[in-house]
Amino acid sequence: MIAHLDNVRMRQASLITDQDPLFSTRRTVSPIDHSIIRPTPPPLMAVLPAEPMLLMTAGPVPVPAEVARAGSMVIDHLGDTMGMVLRHIREMSRYVFQTQDDKIYGVSGPASASMEMAIANLLWPGRKALVLQGGLFSGRFAEMALGVGAEVTVLESEPGKPVTAQMVADQLKVDSYDIVTMVQGETSSGVLTSDLQQILKLACDHGAMTVVDAVCTLSTMPLKKDEWGIDVLLTGSQKGLSSLPGVSLISFSDRAWDTAVERQGRRPHWCLDVVRAERFWGEGSYHYTAPVPGLLAMHEALRLIIEETLEKRFERHLHSSLALQAGIEAMGLELFTPEAYRLNSVLAVKVPTGVDDGRVRKYMENRFKVLIAGAYGFDIVRIGQMGEQCRVPNLFRTLHALGAAVARQDASVDPSLGMVTMEAYLAERADDIL
Repeated sequence: MIAHLDNVRMRQASLITDQDPLFSTRRTVSPIDHSIIRPTPPPLMAVLPAEPMLLMTAGPVPVPAEVARAGSMVIDHLGDTMGMVLRHIREMSRYVFQTQDDKIYGVSGPASASMEMAIANLLWPGRKALVLQGGLFSGRFAEMALGVGAEVTVLESEPGKPVTAQMVADQLKVDSYDIVTMVQGETSSGVLTSDLQQILKLACDHGAMTVVDAVCTLSTMPLKKDEWGIDVLLTGSQKGLSSLPGVSLISFSDRAWDTAVERQGRRPHWCLDVVRAERFWGEGSYHYTAPVPGLLAMHEALRLIIEETLEKRFERHLHSSLALQAGIEAMGLELFTPEAYRLNSVLAVKVPTGVDDGRVRKYMENRFKVLIAGAYGFDIVRIGQMGEQCRVPNLFRTLHALGAAVARQDASVDPSLGMVTMEAYLAERADDIL
């Protein structure tokens, strides 16, 4: 027995050393359970970089100071102040979602949790879903729908292209569906669902409810929930809204709400049950302990969007992205997505032949403290253009870092020309916007 415990301790000590060299070499045995090693990790401030990284990935994004301050506080999740915060979040969300819905919820979890809330409340065995898949994240709807026992048809586009209205029209002639799911923008590839409004009308005429993921697009480009006929709209906190990760927003139309309330049989989720969620968000009664700091941060993020106005915010995002695109192309790099369906909020850049994108990203991180994202199945890197990423200093720092990192691998690029071109675009079109 003693020999066995010694072996356990040796294995645990080895794991600690192998997984994280910053762990102290001083390891002691727990006085409670002699088979468990008591680790001695370093303080977090000793691990985090002294100079903050510039997050130019596909999310999360940098947050404004007001959001960071709000997210550092904890208050009573059932008190009067929290009740006021929830009412404000609902009211401000109506503006950002462009809806009159009163069934709006902040979900304790990422946007994927809001996706599950939509699916789990609208689908069950015997109901049918048409999932429009243009990449990794839009395809996630199918996995969730299968998980609750629904019948699922996946309509998949060619890699790097969006599902078109014609594809949807053809499929709706083949079968009938209770819901149709889609994304406004596919984060994994930088592809915009350019036929979104036509697709929504087709689904509505078909009698199906629509679920739209606007995780990387909400507040960065026009999206009108009521006018476009969207039944369920959802987003995350950490992208266009420029808030802290871990809270998502979802809005249900009256039709979607009635369907969820009237469903028969057992509900597969407890935390994600909209009826229980309404008790907290609508009535102020207990559901579960709310993510208080995340909701306070969300409150400030939404307030700042309203202060800026959607019109000005859309213009800022568009010209920031177009300026960066101009600089990237002038430098000699190629954008992955054609302009007709290019997603401005997440730019996909082709990796030149012979260039290692991992080395590019690591050099940008180490030398310039700039982070951009890799890809899921494509030979691209992705640069976020959401929220606080769309500021002039961030554009120049990112473009310079990218050009230097690619040139370091002997690629045929001209970083200086890219910088000059982006500066010219900003001076001509966005001097008073960014």
